[in-house]
Amino acid sequence: MENLEKQLVELQTRLQALETKAPSNKLSMVVFSGDMDKVLASFVIATGAAAMGMEVVMFFTFWGTPILRDKGKSVGGKDTMGKMFGAMLPKGTCEVKLSKMNMGGLGTAMMKSLMKKKNVASLEQMLEMSDELGVRIFVCEMSMDLMGFKREEIINYQNLSYCGVAKFLEEANDSRIQLFI
Repeated sequence: MENLEKQLVELQTRLQALETKAPSNKLSMVVFSGDMDKVLASFVIATGAAAMGMEVVMFFTFWGTPILRDKGKSVGGKDTMGKMFGAMLPKGTCEVKLSKMNMGGLGTAMMKSLMKKKNVASLEQMLEMSDELGVRIFVCEMSMDLMGFKREEIINYQNLSYCGVAKFLEEANDSRIQLFI
């Protein structure tokens, strides 16, 4: 009987250890690309997961960061490199281009038209839906600093915060699903 009790205690200890290591019902995604098709796929996956009851975290870094710039906001006090990046990179969701078959903007316009015709939510609508569903967005501070972006030019989004890679890794550590797009 004593041996059985020891085994039961050992099994309970193992079960507790497994429960603390088990991934949570969470999706953590790095959004590295600023291409329309890739960002759209990111938001389709994020909103789908959130609609299924998953916790969703999106970490925007490097070329994904300009997507979060608000086209209606203008910020001064930037250095030369910040001004150059600001002028060369898209400002928000409406300026992104397709990664393939862009054809000087014609492919992007065709895709947007086709999406509207087929009742597929636009990137702007996907972003709004993400906010409504509680998708959390983290913006990489290092990427913003490198590109000369300021917090004042980023969109209004209730679940948005600024962080470094360590915060994203902390979030991703217990995620059931991790993606890099």
